[in-house]
Amino acid sequence: MSRRWIQNPNRCSDKYLDGIEDFIEFACRQNPGATRIRCPCRKCNNTLWETIENVGFHLVRNGMIETYSIWNLHGEQLDHASSSNATRMDSVEPIVDHNDQVMDIIEDVFPFASTNISNEREDDMPTPIDSAEFEQYEKLLKNANQELYPGCESFSVLTAIVELMHGKIKYRMSNLYFDYFLGVFKRMLPTDNCLPKDHKQAKKMLNGLGLGYEKIHACKNNCMLFYKEHETLDTCLICNESRFKMTSQNRTTKIPQKVMRYLPLKPRLQRLYMSTHTATDMRWHKEKRVDDDVMRHPADGEAWKEFDRTFPEFAADPRNVRLGLATDGFNPIHDDDCFDN
Repeated sequence: MSRRWIQNPNRCSDKYLDGIEDFIEFACRQNPGATRIRCPCRKCNNTLWETIENVGFHLVRNGMIETYSIWNLHGEQLDHASSSNATRMDSVEPIVDHNDQVMDIIEDVFPFASTNISNEREDDMPTPIDSAEFEQYEKLLKNANQELYPGCESFSVLTAIVELMHGKIKYRMSNLYFDYFLGVFKRMLPTDNCLPKDHKQAKKMLNGLGLGYEKIHACKNNCMLFYKEHETLDTCLICNESRFKMTSQNRTTKIPQKVMRYLPLKPRLQRLYMSTHTATDMRWHKEKRVDDDVMRHPADGEAWKEFDRTFPEFAADPRNVRLGLATDGFNPIHDDDCFDN
């Protein structure tokens, strides 16, 4: 079976799509009854397990790993001659400089700050920057340029924190678990290392990257949020449940019964356009999508096209965003309502 389609740059071509079909059929044949398989797209890199449907979507969107021409991780048997070749090819990974990646992130977050510093022409007017924002930028830049320990060329302080926090989230480590291993790593490194001592300190160093969240107190029984005009209330308007837990009188701070973490949407959308890595993807549906009556993206659907016809001015600018609300797994009926009948 020819695998040349893997190197095909046109992921909308018939040969590439037929190749994906062949791969999925092969994987299903080798793993009968499996609902999830390793995803060999360039992003998942055969390390994440996805549904069959998602694997097909990822391969169209991201492309398959170009070196994965022998599908040994999906059940293909290797003879002795090809085994060494497969090992060699699978071990080839793109060379990624994590320090450069972190610097790219900082420039995405503070594009005006980095432009002003690098701009040495006297006739150019610098963009005004908020002093607090610039202070955050300088702190991040300092941590991005500071070696993790004297003589360390692989990791800066900021790069190490980003890598560790990424692992914490990816593998769902608790704060206590993370603190323990962070302490172990710190003791393993030379004594003059700059690794933060715990999760709280690491999180504080990353605050400058933005995209934080807002804590909003909620009723213990999910009746209401203590928000906006209800922010000063101490009891729920619906069930009269106390907003705070019962604590000793010596405690100065009150502990809420329940907290909702709100992730503001606007700054996250803005970041997608601020980043040079994602700005082009946000316009892909208009500028690079192949309109050939094949359903690969929501923009190929009739609902999207009908929206464009109804609001032509909105559709004319490819930067405008369409938001969809997914309610998968959401129960619209309150538990108490189930017993009303």
